Parts: sequence; structure tokens; C-alpha cells
Amino acid sequence: MAIYTLPELPYDYSALAPVISPEIIELHHDKHHAAYVKGANDTLEQLAEARDKDQWGAVNGLEKSLAFHLSGHILHSIYWQNMTGDGGGEPLDKDGVGELADALAESFGSFAKFKAQLTKASATTQGSGWGVLAYEPVSGRLIVEQVYDHQGNVGQGSTPILVFDAWEHAFYLQYKNQKVDFIEAMWQVVNWQDVAARYAAAKAKGNSILLAP
Repeated sequence: MAIYTLPELPYDYSALAPVISPEIIELHHDKHHAAYVKGANDTLEQLAEARDKDQWGAVNGLEKSLAFHLSGHILHSIYWQNMTGDGGGEPLDKDGVGELADALAESFGSFAKFKAQLTKASATTQGSGWGVLAYEPVSGRLIVEQVYDHQGNVGQGSTPILVFDAWEHAFYLQYKNQKVDFIEAMWQVVNWQDVAARYAAAKAKGNSILLAP
């Protein structure tokens, strides 16, 4: 029985045009994201078989595979919700996101400085990866992370709240090799209500990492 399932898109394939074409959304969601879901489930089955047989020769590769596919599934699940056809602008322009706007200003100095950092982090990922705005629970601040593939180079315990997919499959059919142009365009479809809700949920958990058992 599958543990993970592909979530439905919260909009139709054309909802983010012209920033992202319907063809890209369909291929990205129905093929690429679906492949990560299948990869995570297949790896869990192989790990279960290894436990049953007490055979651990492949455990290193299986653990790496699980991290890759599961992180890909999680990041893409956030990615779809992070976007909307009537998004963009700054958080202060949207209702109900004042706390997020204040946190961005406190953590980065201003919205403009935050935008510049996340844009550069996303556009300069080496090879395949993501630019991520995350809540860091120890300091209670927001940080920008540059994720290689799906899970490298992140602070342990940080919670992604806004993700920019910088893998070529996210943009190449439309933007060719101009990753920077794609990242700049992404700001037009950011769903700040979703980001604000994720920030509030992450903050509500508090700094439980520091709590003694």
C-alpha cells in the first residue's frame, strides 16, 4: 500500500500563465512530481524487505534514495501551494500577512534585501536545486537556504515556507537556459497568504528542538 500520494494541483494547468506555461505545469506535476512519489514508495518497500530479510548491504543507497525522493515530494507539495495566478507584489500588499512582512524585515533588513537574496540563491544553484525561505526554530528567524538536488545544504530542523524550483524541468521548455529570467518571473505568482500561513504554523511549534525531553 502506498504511503505517499501525488497531491492534486490547487488550480488548472493554465492558471499561472504567462509566468509558467500550461505545458510545463502538466509535465512538472504529472510526471516529475509523480516520479518522486513513486520513488519514495518504492524505496520504503525495499527498506521493508531489507528489514524482513535482515539484509543491509544496500542500506546506504536506499537511505539516500529515500531522502532524495521524499524531499522532492515534500518540496514540490509546498511549491504548488506557494503559487497563485493572482499573486505577486509584496506581503504588505496582501491581507493577513503583516506578521510575515515584519519577520522578513527583521530577518533581512527589508523586503527588497530578502527578495534579492532569495533570487540570487535560487538563480545560482549549481546544477539542480532550489532556493528556499525557511523558518529556523532555534533563533526564531527566517533564513534563505540554497538546496542542492532536494535535501543538501540546509539547517537541521528548518521549515521551508517558500520554495523556488530551480531544476531545469521547472522552466526549460519556456525559458530555455535563462534561469534568472524564470526566477524573476516567479515573484509575480507568489501566494503570500500561503507563505504567511506556513510561517505562522512553523512559528507556533516554537523552539522545541532546544527543549529537554
